[in-house]
Amino acid sequence: MGKDNFVKEITNIEENFTQWYTDVVLKAELADYAETKGCITIRPYGYAIWENIQNYADQKFKEVGIQNFYMPLLIPESLLNKEKDHVEGFAPEVAWVTLGGEEELEEKLCIRPTSETMIATMYAKWIHSWRDLPVLGNQWCNVLRWEKETRPFLRSREFLWQEGHTVHETAKEAEERTLMMLDIYADIIENLLAIPVLKGRKTEKEKFAGAVDTYTVECLMHDGRALQAGTSHYLGQNFSKSFGIKFQTRESGEDFGYTTSWGISTRLIGGIIMAHGDNHGLKLPPKVAPIQVVIVPIAQHKEGVLETTRELEKKLSKVFRTKLDDRDHYSPGFKFNDWEMRGVPVRIELGPRDIENGACVLVRRDTLEKETVALEKLESRLEELLEEIQKNMFETCLERRHSKTSVAYSLEEILKNLEHNQGYVKTMWCGDVSCENKIKEVTGAHSRCIPFEHEHLGDTCPICGKKADIMVVWGRQY
Repeated sequence: MGKDNFVKEITNIEENFTQWYTDVVLKAELADYAETKGCITIRPYGYAIWENIQNYADQKFKEVGIQNFYMPLLIPESLLNKEKDHVEGFAPEVAWVTLGGEEELEEKLCIRPTSETMIATMYAKWIHSWRDLPVLGNQWCNVLRWEKETRPFLRSREFLWQEGHTVHETAKEAEERTLMMLDIYADIIENLLAIPVLKGRKTEKEKFAGAVDTYTVECLMHDGRALQAGTSHYLGQNFSKSFGIKFQTRESGEDFGYTTSWGISTRLIGGIIMAHGDNHGLKLPPKVAPIQVVIVPIAQHKEGVLETTRELEKKLSKVFRTKLDDRDHYSPGFKFNDWEMRGVPVRIELGPRDIENGACVLVRRDTLEKETVALEKLESRLEELLEEIQKNMFETCLERRHSKTSVAYSLEEILKNLEHNQGYVKTMWCGDVSCENKIKEVTGAHSRCIPFEHEHLGDTCPICGKKADIMVVWGRQY
């Protein structure tokens, strides 16, 4: 199969981004549609990406004292109803179990959309004194939300995530932990996934149901739409009062704990695809790629080629995640296209002439540039090259974000900017939810966040003309 025909199996990224995304997910064998409507099966290659995210994140969590646990999948209806704002926020997405075998249950059981209610109940049993605090817990699990419109990784009914839940003695400690975990998310997304983040606080309208404050890390995709990549919530005493998380204070009084919750999910895989991919398919940052280096033998039927490449794979595998593609029923050209489509950061081409010359050809996935490297210098050059690719992929996304960020001073200008060059639009805002709703109604953009890095762009709200001292970043979203 020729390269042009191979690439044609993936829709052009500029012509139909949505179809391009689906083509890449399926063609790169990241996931497939399941028989269960609205759900996907995550295939080994896609799951390996999630494992790399999970391993990196879990280590970061443990470094700041987080311990993993596991909570039940099923939550009694009475438990879910204890926190009014929370249950109202999730009610449209909740799936219920009403039968056990053939018998109707005495009480409906909710399949967890999130675990605040279950975890708060357990924390109330475990916490008695200020000496028991802080409690720093997390679970890696699946959740179920009855989404009406689904898309692989970005929005499916069942998905994988981690949800962290902590309890603290004071509001200050809880607020500090909320922001600490947001910073860890920023680290994961920027340093592992090579995607720059915008950090800030959600507006009252966009915050998590039951939270005092929600903080977010937002990422901009290739098409200029935003992806909420991770959130961290300061819950104050809302859940602790509803669920009785009380403790004896240092002064022998009694108080309710201050809680937080925070989460990232497999939608980060969707973010990697949409932030980095191109018309050749997937493009993976080296730090998160399941395979960092693929070796493709040239004329592998000739004497010494397979033996040499197998020895090379054995050597490189001690340092890099390496694969030898010694399939004998595909041509080298097909393999080149196949691994480019799967996003492997570096390809090594090695044939009889290369072996004779003591060299090989390296092809980097991010730019498709080639170079010839002596075999004796290969390991050190690969180390340098993978770092270069990781850095270049981050810088490319950063440049795109800069080019797709604009300032607007009226509703008309917000709409014009989004239509002309979809991306982030920065404006001042009066804080009134009616103005926020108006922007969404007219432009389809949501408030992404109130950035920590505040800019003074003027003194009036672009919608109502009233005094405004809050800067908001708006954008259409996934």
